[in-house]
Amino acid sequence: MAATLHVIFGPCGAGKTTYAHTFALREGVVAFILDDWMARLFGPDIPEPIEYRWMLERVGRCEAQIWSTAAAVMAAGTSVIFDIGLMRRSDRARVREIAEGAGLALQFHFVDAPQEVRRARVVGRNTIRGESFAIEVSPEMFEFIEGVYEAPEPDELTGAIVSDSR
Repeated sequence: MAATLHVIFGPCGAGKTTYAHTFALREGVVAFILDDWMARLFGPDIPEPIEYRWMLERVGRCEAQIWSTAAAVMAAGTSVIFDIGLMRRSDRARVREIAEGAGLALQFHFVDAPQEVRRARVVGRNTIRGESFAIEVSPEMFEFIEGVYEAPEPDELTGAIVSDSR
């Protein structure tokens, strides 16, 4: 059986990372969590206050390395799951184009929760700093991400696995 590229998307605090870890353990796939890569590679260097351009450059580097490593994992026959942001429709379309161009089986997973639930999760995650914590998301950063996030159009959810993580 061919390996599948599973890709999670949804707004900040929806539970994407928890979903990715749970899915990886249950299905025996390899999880690639962008926030983990960012924290490990660039966490000590994050400027205060955070600079958007600085962050985007490093996100791009991490994403390129994630794609490269995941391609090798998939070539070995193991499926992967990506939690790499994908806040905008164009980001999700780009992933679809890459997967189709490479002939990869693709499965999107959409994870969502009401805004008040997500905001509370982010505050709790910042305080507890448990398994799903990688980088602190300030209230200002949460609001910024909310402004960037584009909810999926109905056609994006066709064939997707949809999860409400309340």
